Amino acid sequence: MTSVRRPPAPRVVIVGGGLAGLAAVSQLVDRGLEITLLESRPRLGGRASSFIDPATGELVDNCQHVSMACCTNLADFRARVGVADLMRRTPEIVFLDTAGRVSRFRAGILPAPFHLTGSFLKARFLSLLDKLAIARGLAALARPLASPPGETFAQWLARHGQTPRAIAFFWSPVLVSALNEQLDRMDVGHARKVFVDGFLRNREAFEPEIPTVPLGDIFGTRLERWLANNEVMVRFTTGARSIEIDGEGGLVGVTTRTGELLPADFVILATPFNRVGDLIPAALRDRIWAVEAAASLEASPITGIHLWFDRPVCPFDHVVTPGRLIQWVFNHTAIQGRSAPGADQSEYLQIVVSASYELVRLDKAAVLERVLEDLAAIWPESRSAVLLRSWVVTEHGATFAVRPGVDHDRPRQRTAIDGLFLAGDWTATGWPATMEGAVRSGYLAAEGILQDLDRPTRLIRPDLPTSWLARWLLE
Repeated sequence: MTSVRRPPAPRVVIVGGGLAGLAAVSQLVDRGLEITLLESRPRLGGRASSFIDPATGELVDNCQHVSMACCTNLADFRARVGVADLMRRTPEIVFLDTAGRVSRFRAGILPAPFHLTGSFLKARFLSLLDKLAIARGLAALARPLASPPGETFAQWLARHGQTPRAIAFFWSPVLVSALNEQLDRMDVGHARKVFVDGFLRNREAFEPEIPTVPLGDIFGTRLERWLANNEVMVRFTTGARSIEIDGEGGLVGVTTRTGELLPADFVILATPFNRVGDLIPAALRDRIWAVEAAASLEASPITGIHLWFDRPVCPFDHVVTPGRLIQWVFNHTAIQGRSAPGADQSEYLQIVVSASYELVRLDKAAVLERVLEDLAAIWPESRSAVLLRSWVVTEHGATFAVRPGVDHDRPRQRTAIDGLFLAGDWTATGWPATMEGAVRSGYLAAEGILQDLDRPTRLIRPDLPTSWLARWLLE
């Protein structure tokens, strides 16, 4: 009796353990593949990760990450890998203006796109003139765009008669936080997507989802266990040096920085856009449009400031602070139950400044001074509180910059080399630089591999349903 030899399992090497690479892994497990994940750092999560404070041993996030209910693929990924319970959805967004007035945006009884009308009309930081201008602007965004090439969203707002206060207190807080770009450098189409998909199509889409534990627990510890249970080989502190191609242009595998060759039938480069060109052999770069496209992309910075006070300072668990340097304040003592080690009455706040171009030129002490001054203007009691500890973390290349026309330079996940795919929020996903965009890119790369294996499967999850009224008005 002769035994039947089974063909070897297709080998997949994924370079990069951020959300894009992890999302691809999550869709390729249990499909008879041999999967190896390379991560150059000693931890997973990419930009959605934490580091250990050497003085306290506490996990500190690189920067606050927030999702929204409209991020259906991120939600699917979190459920798939068993971390869905580590983010909490909240039904409202709280604004605290420069006069100390609180406005809460919460869905009312009307269907989308009018579900936030009641909250909008009650917003105390906007005048009637501001609200009329914003209503006209939203109505214009709801229609298909006819924007001149190269127009920035700031120019679009001026063209549509927006008041200075509406821009500073409404459009800017929402969009700069969502897209990590200044309005005068921002693509109009991406701005439209934030409002249409996040605020107009579905009454729940805008609701924030906030981590209840450090990112290192969500996309690190738990995911490491899940990967091990699914027999995924994870190699930390193992960077890739180059993709290897044979003399006929076929994919051979990945060579690590130590010179080890990892044979592969499929490779997913889930790296930042500025690393792609270095990993492609010089002789092949002209064949891969993605190399040229990635080289034309630019990055936007985010600054996160972590503050531990000896007493409560912030009366909210999270709040938007329009008209200030500080854009968001997250109270990690209220959200995550965290305080300074050995100081039970302390309060841990994380401050977020997106598109922080004006801060990247300053040293950390200067950034901290400016943020503390702004915080004291919001809550004067913070002046008398003792700052027990602080961290200032600026990610200079936090996201790709959503400059006008940027989508022209975002490559698809499939490349001209058979078996070689790209993943990352900077690739063509239809979404801006978000966790949702990263997950979608990983799913799309996995779809390409399954298609090449003659197992075509749609992995992208559907968007939230569009309300009947929004469908009539927006489509």
